[in-house]
Amino acid sequence: MPGLLRDYFVVLPDSVAAHAVAGQLPAPEAPEAPESPEAPGTSESPEAVGGVLTVVAHPSGRPWVVARPLVRQVSHLRRGSDALVLIGPDRVPEAVLAGLLEGARDRTGLERRLARLPGLHHVIAHLSGETWIRGTASGLRRIYHARHAEAGTIASDRPAVLAHLTGAPLDDGALALRMLDFLPHPLSRRVLWRGVHETGAGCGLALPAAAPGTAAASGPREYRWWEPPPPELPLAEGARRLGEAVAASVRAHIGGLDRISCELSGGLDSTALTFAARATGPAELSLLTVAARDRYSEDETWARRAVAEARSRNGAPAPAHHIIPADQAPYFYADLAATSAELNDEPLPVAPGRARAHLLLGRAYATGSRYHLTGYGGDELFLGLPHAYQDLFHGNPLTAWNHLGGLRHQLGWPLFPTLKALLNRSTFPRYLAGAVTTEPQPVTRTPLLSWGVRQSLRPWFTDHANALITEEFKAAAAGQAEPIDRWRGRHVDIDAVRMGARHFQAMEDIGMTIGLPVAAPFYDDRILEATLAVRLADRISPWRYKPLLVEAMRGVVPDTLLARTTKDHMSSDEHQGLRQHAPEIADLWTGSRLAERGLVDSRHLLRLAAEPFSPVLVEHSISSTVAGETWLRTAENAWTPPDRTPTTLSTSEAAR
Repeated sequence: MPGLLRDYFVVLPDSVAAHAVAGQLPAPEAPEAPESPEAPGTSESPEAVGGVLTVVAHPSGRPWVVARPLVRQVSHLRRGSDALVLIGPDRVPEAVLAGLLEGARDRTGLERRLARLPGLHHVIAHLSGETWIRGTASGLRRIYHARHAEAGTIASDRPAVLAHLTGAPLDDGALALRMLDFLPHPLSRRVLWRGVHETGAGCGLALPAAAPGTAAASGPREYRWWEPPPPELPLAEGARRLGEAVAASVRAHIGGLDRISCELSGGLDSTALTFAARATGPAELSLLTVAARDRYSEDETWARRAVAEARSRNGAPAPAHHIIPADQAPYFYADLAATSAELNDEPLPVAPGRARAHLLLGRAYATGSRYHLTGYGGDELFLGLPHAYQDLFHGNPLTAWNHLGGLRHQLGWPLFPTLKALLNRSTFPRYLAGAVTTEPQPVTRTPLLSWGVRQSLRPWFTDHANALITEEFKAAAAGQAEPIDRWRGRHVDIDAVRMGARHFQAMEDIGMTIGLPVAAPFYDDRILEATLAVRLADRISPWRYKPLLVEAMRGVVPDTLLARTTKDHMSSDEHQGLRQHAPEIADLWTGSRLAERGLVDSRHLLRLAAEPFSPVLVEHSISSTVAGETWLRTAENAWTPPDRTPTTLSTSEAAR
């Protein structure tokens, strides 16, 4: 069945109607059959758990949390009327759960205790008569809720599950927004189904209790549980804290596993995680590198250096290095039909690269890996965006101008436009009101110091789509939308992290299709907090490459590898993919679902498919439109017929 959800949980009220809803939950199929005899097959593998659902009950015995944690662990503890459920990469011992729950009189007290753990879990708690649920501040773990006609408010980590249970239709406005390359806060929270709502990252959802057996309760209430720390730490102290957070997050994912794998691109982020993973002492460590077609690429050279350094060190088995030849790596837009294997929460612009990701993860699975780590999130956290100099300018204008001068010369920004942008004090709502335009894309020499980027509407968008998009932005601006942080640079930094975390869901879901857990430890809340706590002048610099990460990993990663200051790009693979897979792309626009909804001009897109090197495609990326089309086809065919046999629920005491 295309796009069948394989991993989700639902939080239900204590009522007969909600109990009936539990029986309507989708029962996902098992992952793909392994292609290699070396693939793992332990009793805890995804194949073993099959369609079994874990249930944590209300005191009444009715289901409270119903989860299908294909690659995650459910940890649960109840003490009287209070209860705590954590869903994350590792099993949390009962003694730790008891230390968290006991003595926590309210939500604030419990949050203080939860800060001791890596920031990787969904948290579901019942305290003082109130149920509350939250994801992570990084946005990697999110929460959605909807109103069911009989059961009342139900919550989940998957909006498609709620849409299925409530019969919610698709929302064309939200779908049109996803055809943009960048969807800024707060519009990124617009869910693809009407009546399904997303709780903001860094916020939780409080669900007031109804009388047992009824659905009569007031509506859910959103509250803020997380604030970014002030940027006060010097580089040395910040690096120490970051190093500890990276090590803790890596242990939470792979600690105690005998066989693991890492994507070793050769970049600084993946190299850092490779050596952090090696430090956990796995019996087998497999490193995978995709060779580049570009003869000027440096990634493979640096990856080989990293492997040589790892093999020369004592204290852990030598890692195996698997290099995937460039001619075996699919171009972007390859095998677009295969995107139907996963129903992501929303269209993700990384979808055109699915075939490439599937190849890499399939090779990792074939090594016998039990868990795969990637360096996703490192760029968003450690590169530092130019907008941050707006913040630095307020407290230290001379240092800000000095740093910005170095960046200006690197990027070719003219002097007076840069000064004008630096002194600009426009509000966040004003930015939103002008964030999309029909004008051509800004030139690359335009200083980027605002609340976000300004985007051009694509020439193949219909007037209807353009109207929907502009209305959404204007409505957000008119509603006096608040930024994530009052400081412009911190707002953009955090929004970029959360955008990347959304995109990473595509990798996680591909891993579940294959049967291999995939993680990006850099999206751990503790790592985000450690990064934001460092003084801006120390954290970002035009003259040093990712200085905070370099200092944090010193002593773990060899100095010769920390000296890298370059980064490869894959834009040529995307442009070649447009030519190589032009027939597949053209097939999308024949009977286009987006066109049927009046959002794109399919004839224009067909012409562009026949002209892959058109200047239009140089100026305007088509990846988000392709992602929207493939997602929509998957979403329309995601569910089994309504007369299917209800799922059998089994309460798992092992989750305690």
